[in-house]
Amino acid sequence: MREPDLDLQAPVGDEVKQTTCYMCACRCGINVHLREGRIRYIEGNPAHPVNRGVLCAKGSAGIMQHYSPARLDKPLLRVGERGEGKFREIEWDEALALAAGWLRETRERDPDHLAFFTGRDQSQALTGWWAQQYGTINYAAHGGFCSVNMAAGGLYTLGGSFWEFGEPDWEHAKYLMLWGVAEDHDSNPIKLGLGHMKGRGAKVVAVNPVRSGYGAIADEWIGIRPGTDGLFAFALAHELLKADKIDLDYPVRYTNAHWLVVQDPGGADDGLFARDADGRALCGLSPPPAGRGRPGGVELRSLMARTHPSPTLPCKQGRES
Repeated sequence: MREPDLDLQAPVGDEVKQTTCYMCACRCGINVHLREGRIRYIEGNPAHPVNRGVLCAKGSAGIMQHYSPARLDKPLLRVGERGEGKFREIEWDEALALAAGWLRETRERDPDHLAFFTGRDQSQALTGWWAQQYGTINYAAHGGFCSVNMAAGGLYTLGGSFWEFGEPDWEHAKYLMLWGVAEDHDSNPIKLGLGHMKGRGAKVVAVNPVRSGYGAIADEWIGIRPGTDGLFAFALAHELLKADKIDLDYPVRYTNAHWLVVQDPGGADDGLFARDADGRALCGLSPPPAGRGRPGGVELRSLMARTHPSPTLPCKQGRES
């Protein structure tokens, strides 16, 4: 049977617009093909530095943000009891009037009675500004529960971070751990970086209960049991400390890992940092020697207690947290 002749170079539309994809936080460059003003096709932009033309399935499906049959065209007003799922369409003017009435009543009573939370709507600066103008202090968004803590960790450990994805040194790293990395976020830069690392012989280790695509190309896949990540991380730290493979100057300078912690089960200060009479935190790389400890046989330990012993002294470096 003869295959049909297909014109593979026929234009998809009559116009192409360049923009960035908003299907995740990666911000890949995309070419959007339009026909008579409607989106017909989305492809990666080869000239964009983030994805260099690569586009994942989520990005390709961005067309459904505009044309999904499930997309709401108008506001819905509940007409039944809560939970019944009964709604009717209303016009925007009516919806805005209802919302303004509810908000006006709350603001006149006490603006702080409004708790304003948004998801990853990409406009936290605007929504935060709005909440401040309204007068409520009770507002938050997605970032503080996900991205911001990861970004802070990346800044302190790698020197930089792209949202919650970190910023691996793709050019020089010899060993990379992909720890619970989801393939629906930042996937295109990670794919490009992994290909580069594998090409120059670096080792890639994937830690994930599911052997995903990243795990399939990794040199080693660790199928960790869900909920045991913390134990695994502490075990790694323990072995590195025991083998003296830690740059101790780094945690002393940038963390409180060398601060002594009170171990007094049942005591009021159990688990808190040990302090001298002036309230200064005590530091040491081992339990304090005789005569320098806390009364009553209370034990003091630090994260690095098993390696380089030193006397107990007030901390001069590191940050209190």
